[in-house]
Amino acid sequence: MKKKEPLRKCVVTFERKSKKELVRIVRNSDQSVSIDPTGKKNGRGAYVSLDVEVAKIAKQKNALAQALNAKVTEEFYDELIDYIDYQIARRELLRQNEK
Repeated sequence: MKKKEPLRKCVVTFERKSKKELVRIVRNSDQSVSIDPTGKKNGRGAYVSLDVEVAKIAKQKNALAQALNAKVTEEFYDELIDYIDYQIARRELLRQNEK
């Protein structure tokens, strides 16, 4: 029997996806917001699709500030876009090496 994979909802597109297709953003108890690559940090979490365009829409709409009920800076959104871009490129490289 195959193990059921947990689904999470993107705060921008509202699509339900597996955790592997999303990046978790967490708000700590001190109200700081950070990227959670492990998906295990303590705090309030929100998910964004691993897609640069979706991250740009999140920046335009300030979607993370609403989802996390915290102040999110422009610099953080830029960091998020760079992180997602890096993750996509990394996956492409790994997929090419498997061939």
